[in-house]
Amino acid sequence: MLPAPHPPTPLPPRWPWPPGLSASVGLHAVAAAAALLPGAAPWAAGAVVLNHLALTTAGLWPRSTLLGPNVTCLPAAAAARGEIALTLDDGPDPEVTPAVLDLLAEHGVRATFFCIAERARAQPALVRRIVAAGHSVQNHSLRHRHDFSLFGPRGFEREIGAAQDLLADLTGVRPFCFRAPAGLRNPLLDPVLHRLGLHLLSWTRRGYDTRDADPGRVLARLARGLAGGDILLLHDGHARRSATGRPLVLEALPMLLARCHGAGLRLVTLDQALPHRHAHT
Repeated sequence: MLPAPHPPTPLPPRWPWPPGLSASVGLHAVAAAAALLPGAAPWAAGAVVLNHLALTTAGLWPRSTLLGPNVTCLPAAAAARGEIALTLDDGPDPEVTPAVLDLLAEHGVRATFFCIAERARAQPALVRRIVAAGHSVQNHSLRHRHDFSLFGPRGFEREIGAAQDLLADLTGVRPFCFRAPAGLRNPLLDPVLHRLGLHLLSWTRRGYDTRDADPGRVLARLARGLAGGDILLLHDGHARRSATGRPLVLEALPMLLARCHGAGLRLVTLDQALPHRHAHT
């Protein structure tokens, strides 16, 4: 029997500074003071430049936790129960998503769909079908913009908040997880997610199914070291086509589900595995 969804977990009303960002602020303060000392200005400037490079690298590394909390695997209790989460990004797609839903129903499993809100608005009946089948719908931004990681706080608020409202209106349930487009972000994102009550969620491993047309290689990436607690990433939107002309996810997914079943692993939605968060808006 699958666990029931977690009750909401209250967040501290004020955004907790991540240790990495606190250290960055401290470094800037020390560098500013050191720059007043004779001969120290070049060293201080160099330290600040290196610090900014480190922050930029953290934003370009989807699984990094330097810029704030980032869920890369399920909680220990879920892992101990042999549970894993299958997540599907960039949909809903009118051709691919229904076929994915059919495959999931055939195997009797549930998944989490990180939907682009504007795509969801164009396919309201399909979104309702996802929810009616017991799957979870979460926030993958309003438009999936390629310059998302360059936004400031207001841009993040508009892009993520509008997606929250739209997806909640379509599904009747407000998302509590957010996945950044391509996983890229900057230090200004986490305070916005905190106010909106959203977990930042990445993955344990991904199949690169939007780039690789070989379903065998995609499966190998996802199944290597497969274990309880894993969060796996495939795409029902922007799906690459295999050599047969079929969307790659439709060829890799049956093999992945069979591998999970053979390993005695159970697929759960993020609603079943993660605590929800209260928004502070």
